[in-house]
Amino acid sequence: MALYVVLSKLTHKGKSTIQKKPERIKEVNKNMESFGINVVSQHALIGAYDFLTVLEAPDPQAMSRLSLELGSRGTLETLFLGAIPVDQFIEDIKKSNK
Repeated sequence: MALYVVLSKLTHKGKSTIQKKPERIKEVNKNMESFGINVVSQHALIGAYDFLTVLEAPDPQAMSRLSLELGSRGTLETLFLGAIPVDQFIEDIKKSNK
């Protein structure tokens, strides 16, 4: 499973939804499982983005489907980033330097 970091901003509609029903955050996380995606961790942020979520996904296609689904709801804007654990990154560099 590959790791992805998602930065998300709530739209006006999304802020209204969360204000009325904060548990909606956990419902959306549960819904991600139907895409084969696991929420590793999630944090509310102060600043330009509202949430940072670390996900595990089987492949980029699952992330593409999730991105389309979440974006179509009109409640948030997302920035998806692939992530590599630092130890793996270092090992990959060592292998490519041989």
